[in-house]
Amino acid sequence: MILTLDLGTSRVKAALWESDGLVDLAEAALHTTSPAPGASEQDASTWWDAVVGACAALGARALGRLDGVEAISCTGARQTFGLFDAAGTPTGPAIVWSDVRSAGAGDDDEERRAVSVVDRLAWVAANRADELERSDRILGPRDLVAWRLTGMVATDPTMASLTGCYGPDGTVVDEVTLLVGDRLPPVVPSDTVIGTVTGDAAKFLDLPAGIPVVIGAGDRQCEVLGTDAGATVPMVSWGTTANISLPVGPMYMPPPSGVVTTRAVGGWQLEGGTSAAGSLLSWLSDLCGRSPSELAELAAASPPGARGVTAVPWLSGARAPWWRPGARAGFVGLSNELEPGDLARAVFEAVARDVQRCLARMEAREPAGPVVTGLGLTGGAADTPVWVEVLTGTTGLPVRLRLSGQAASAGAALLGARATGTPWGVDTLDPVVHQVAVDPALARFYAERVPHDDRVAGTLIDLELSPLCR
Repeated sequence: MILTLDLGTSRVKAALWESDGLVDLAEAALHTTSPAPGASEQDASTWWDAVVGACAALGARALGRLDGVEAISCTGARQTFGLFDAAGTPTGPAIVWSDVRSAGAGDDDEERRAVSVVDRLAWVAANRADELERSDRILGPRDLVAWRLTGMVATDPTMASLTGCYGPDGTVVDEVTLLVGDRLPPVVPSDTVIGTVTGDAAKFLDLPAGIPVVIGAGDRQCEVLGTDAGATVPMVSWGTTANISLPVGPMYMPPPSGVVTTRAVGGWQLEGGTSAAGSLLSWLSDLCGRSPSELAELAAASPPGARGVTAVPWLSGARAPWWRPGARAGFVGLSNELEPGDLARAVFEAVARDVQRCLARMEAREPAGPVVTGLGLTGGAADTPVWVEVLTGTTGLPVRLRLSGQAASAGAALLGARATGTPWGVDTLDPVVHQVAVDPALARFYAERVPHDDRVAGTLIDLELSPLCR
């Protein structure tokens, strides 16, 4: 059996896998705060605490089966980082990937890009120099947990490639070395066993000591593995945000406008990470006093077009394919006849539209690749009927869903099996259980809405650029 640890933005997932599927899964919550405009922070000490809690819950559910764990493999959110002293104690709040305090305020092409880890490190150096000076290591959640498990410090190419801190050969670029010294972890292949569980870590997690620990890969790269995504069937995930990842083999540099190129587990992939998905539905849930699952059910009862309301899902700025950190979310077309389900339907439609925009940018790349014929879905809403309906209608592409819905964890399990010499197959580990075709009438409806949706989004972008909104 393989234990996977998935360090997400809003929760940690501990999952137990056998070669023929998911045995059990448990979660522990993480909390993000926004102490200032544009800020997204976490208490980095809670990353390990959440792993301990998730493993304790999993152990209770799995009735002692954790004793049979033969390897641990890790994955998690990318671009979030914390500063730690030599003992692993945070020297200040961790900076989450959605933090835009270091973003430029201009509107030229140079500033229409993602805010990188380098940008955020420069902000920390300028605004929290004491925290940087007291630190010995700069680590993401996954890398911090791997260190706590084994005592070994490392990261992998998939995590490193999206930071801007490392060159293609895995060495830290000179600019970043001047900024933070030797605090960043060395890069090792994603299927590397970096060490074994120490006695101290084993006591915390109620596991046997000596279990091999595989560094693993970033969440999106593991989702690509776990959905068996390829050049004709990219991966679409629904989590805190939505993401579309398209494996492309060779490196596209520069990438098509609006999307980014990152290292895959072997080769490269194009990615479009949107501003919000589950986070926007959760925000609406808090506002309406209805749970996200209840809102999804109500959204399914709202007709296509959400009875005239159009949403723009940019709670933390417009990410792919816009890259306008100052833009914000909105609802257009509100009336007193609307109900919570209509707003929820508009949320699903808005997220699907940004996914479709990212896919269009990827398909327009040069040189052109194979024609995309379908999508592999994963994440919290992967099997939610309204999301599947809206996404197939908006993109005009059929979708396939796998049994567990936990592609990041499944991908980590595949890497763990590979690293320990017992390769597993994705179709045995997590078989496809649903394939959903496109409703032609719905696809026509959403295609006709594209000019309207683009006008609404463009208007909010123009508002973000207005001096009155700065």
